[in-house]
Amino acid sequence: MSNNTFTLRKAERKKAKIRLGLSAVAGGGKTMSALLIAFGITADWSKIGVIDTENQSADLYCHLGDYQVLSLSSPYSPERYIQAIRACEEAGMEVIIIDSITHEWDGKGGCLEIVDSLGGKFADWAKVTPRHQAFLDAILQSKCHVITTVRRKQEYEVIKDGNKTKVEKAGTKEITREGFEYELTVNLELDQRHNATASKDRTGLFMGKPAFVPDASTGRMIYEWCESGATPTPVQLPAISDEQFFKAKQRLGTGEIDVYEKIIAAFTLTSSQLNELDDLLKTQKEKQNGSK
Repeated sequence: MSNNTFTLRKAERKKAKIRLGLSAVAGGGKTMSALLIAFGITADWSKIGVIDTENQSADLYCHLGDYQVLSLSSPYSPERYIQAIRACEEAGMEVIIIDSITHEWDGKGGCLEIVDSLGGKFADWAKVTPRHQAFLDAILQSKCHVITTVRRKQEYEVIKDGNKTKVEKAGTKEITREGFEYELTVNLELDQRHNATASKDRTGLFMGKPAFVPDASTGRMIYEWCESGATPTPVQLPAISDEQFFKAKQRLGTGEIDVYEKIIAAFTLTSSQLNELDDLLKTQKEKQNGSK
């Protein structure tokens, strides 16, 4: 009689929740990209919750839609991040944006500071690593889609050239614990022009593809992958015509705010076109708020 209790089964990909990482240096468009992708996933701004550790930077984009913001101040301990994630889940959010996770690692009250407060010895990591892992588990086990942003910093290396020594740039590095991106489904790196390239991709949607500017269509592609159980064919939205763009601006200019969501959900827009619509939407919301 066999004592083997292991059972083999056919591999099958089931529906999933995305774990998406966005990293960039300052000005790379992490927050804006995260919001547009989140809207593409949910098609409902009110179901997007932003955990904001960046001095209320998430509020700068409130003209996009009525998403929810949870401001998280120091101390940036793993436990406080976990509480914030739980609060978003309990509030019924469908997508949680953590902007950013850098503070959990290298912020006031974050993991590095906690280790220093314990004495800064290697043995002290035995106490802090489980706390950091609990933070990762809260992300990975969340019932919501989760988008994380992380700061990148310029790395340098010292090179000897004969009798001279010079310092050269050696690329950028994410400011979080090494290996974080391996926990994610997709990790996208943004440059100063907001172009994204994949450094990690389990979906097959982005790896090896040309750089692109993330928008709502990126979120829709991700949503389809999560829901279908199979890799979908990437959806390319049609470019908006000059006439359609002109009419959209006219309608926004007369106070039809809902036109914004309809346009970005239906067409591919250039950065300049998106900026024009953003400005118009912001102006109209300021007018409406001023008249209340």
